[in-house]
Amino acid sequence: MKTVLITGANKGIGFETAKEMAQLGYFVYLGSRDRTKGLDAVSTLSKSGISDVELIVIDVTSIDSIRNARRELETKTDALDVLINNAGIAGEQPQNISTGSIENLRRVFETNFFGAVQTTQQFIGLLKKSGEPRIVNVSSGLASLTAHSNGKGNSNLEAYDAYSCSKAALNAFTVMLAGEFRGTKFRINSVGPGYTATDLNGHKGTQTVEEAARRVVKYATLGSDGPTGGYFKDEAIPW
Repeated sequence: MKTVLITGANKGIGFETAKEMAQLGYFVYLGSRDRTKGLDAVSTLSKSGISDVELIVIDVTSIDSIRNARRELETKTDALDVLINNAGIAGEQPQNISTGSIENLRRVFETNFFGAVQTTQQFIGLLKKSGEPRIVNVSSGLASLTAHSNGKGNSNLEAYDAYSCSKAALNAFTVMLAGEFRGTKFRINSVGPGYTATDLNGHKGTQTVEEAARRVVKYATLGSDGPTGGYFKDEAIPW
């Protein structure tokens, strides 16, 4: 049975992704910073008939927590087939780049960028043991510098400059990592799941978590001929 670790999976897009990956036959390691909330999420899935899921407590802003999670996973499986870096925060408003607080910017980057990087670094060894390793970095359409340059980056939204910058950096990480593993069996991509109604945006999003999760799952389950180093929604998003 293939395995997947999803960070920030106790709610929202991460939770729905966990559900859909389990339904496809993956054993899901449901990553949650909070043990109680994580156990509640596992219980909810169990009550819906999904048994191949287990909690992994992981706080992506804490290297000690990530290392503990990796050590725990190493006792449970010989290889990790899929890593989905889903954990993320929106940050506090206002966050216009000219006036927003540096403290807020750092907090957003700590989770959305550094969290994904250090989680990947800790689990890359287990991923290398997979026959078809996949990494999905859950990004955002707001990371598109092309869209921002065209004045479309924050249409119908508040200014999410700190968030947008952190996700653009995450996209850069995707490109660099995919380049490092070019010519191997790794498939590494960023996915902007779309403006989804979740806690992150106060449930203002215009699409469901089911719609968003399907996009993440698509790139988490790519075949050997799938793309790598890309940035996608339903199709490629301009960088």
